[in-house]
Amino acid sequence: MFERNILQDLEIWDKEKDRKPLIIRGARQVGKTTAIDIFARKFDHYLYMDLEKPEYANIFERGLQFDDLLQAIYLTKKLPYSRGKTLLFLDEIQACPAALPAIRNFYESAKELRVIAAGSLLDVMIGKNQISFPVGRVRYLFMYPLTFEEYLRSQGEETLLELLRTKPLPEFALENMFTLFHQFTLIGGMPEIVKHWSEHRDIVALTPIYQGLLTSFQDDVSKYARNSTMVETIRLAMEAAPLEAGGRIKFAGFGKSNYRTREMGEALRTLERAMLIHLLYPTTHIKPPLQVDKKKSPKLLFLDTGLMNYAAGIQSQYFEYKNLNDIYRGVVMEHIVGQEMLAGNNHAPAKPVFWVREKKQSTAEVDFVIPYGEKLIPIEVKSGVTGRLRSLHEFMDRVDHHYAIRIFGGKLDISTPSTPRGKTFKLLNLPYCLTGVLDDYIEWFIHSH
Repeated sequence: MFERNILQDLEIWDKEKDRKPLIIRGARQVGKTTAIDIFARKFDHYLYMDLEKPEYANIFERGLQFDDLLQAIYLTKKLPYSRGKTLLFLDEIQACPAALPAIRNFYESAKELRVIAAGSLLDVMIGKNQISFPVGRVRYLFMYPLTFEEYLRSQGEETLLELLRTKPLPEFALENMFTLFHQFTLIGGMPEIVKHWSEHRDIVALTPIYQGLLTSFQDDVSKYARNSTMVETIRLAMEAAPLEAGGRIKFAGFGKSNYRTREMGEALRTLERAMLIHLLYPTTHIKPPLQVDKKKSPKLLFLDTGLMNYAAGIQSQYFEYKNLNDIYRGVVMEHIVGQEMLAGNNHAPAKPVFWVREKKQSTAEVDFVIPYGEKLIPIEVKSGVTGRLRSLHEFMDRVDHHYAIRIFGGKLDISTPSTPRGKTFKLLNLPYCLTGVLDDYIEWFIHSH
């Protein structure tokens, strides 16, 4: 049972005066139930209800008045109704649409009861059944596979974990940090995979677990297709998504198929609602606020880099290369960085954004941009220690500030390059193993230089 960062958010939620029921959203198997089980240890009573089981779903489907519903919950759990500190956890709430409206009543009539709901296909179910959330009466947290920080904690690497939070990172720690980061990006952050790896250190033995996860995701999402034709479209999209991840995609013909934009767009958006993929759209702006252009081709992020590696057959190369810089090139490294950026925020589905300039004579694309005050900070991702920065230079010539970041496979430092047009700027060269603390480094970079 891994200590996850979301536990800190749960502690804050528990102490709020106007505490609303909490809904945790995330893909299946990312550790939602385990995190709540750990959090529940501090309570006098823990009422766990898996709403995929008929005996629990039936309680909400009977249309009981709220007081009777509350009594029925305690009775089903064979507990006397208690005013002690109690946590009610409604797991897999997407399996019981009737339970969603009841959450409003918990907020209005039983504020002393801590209520958490979680669902892996919640957005898919809501769209299919046209169900609305009790607006203004719930809070949300989002959960993803393990971040690198959480992976270090799961491996007992407390010293490296402390150094990860030290700015700047001492140079003596960089080699070990890279080694653990390569290991993390190889196997990914799915809790079941991390647990098995921690106990056995056998990457070959992970194969049936990876395959089982991919198969279960595909079967789950296909249940929500509106017809048999869409089932096949979703299946193809799910098979192709790990192989297309990290780069820009087009809906028409996705996965080397004959599907049109409308059909494949619906399939990919269904996978996105299930949080199995994330579609990142570009901006053409050079200042905040960030406005994305959904008419342009998006980048695709898959749920987990380890699953992506397995589907693409990359893991077999682990035994051929000591330094995984030789494996993680181009769009794959962009995916690793994008996943770390996405998974580091439990409070909102704040997708990373990239920048494009698309002209007939000249195009440019910066891998990511991050708003900082009135500035838009460009970020280029390179798998090794070298690489051209043509698009970054193009961006820097257009903005009125002097800060840029390169995430790469080298040492931490700050350089002062110039664009071909003669603009000098500060470039933070950040080892990609530090992506998870990128926001802290941006603060450090700008305030100290």
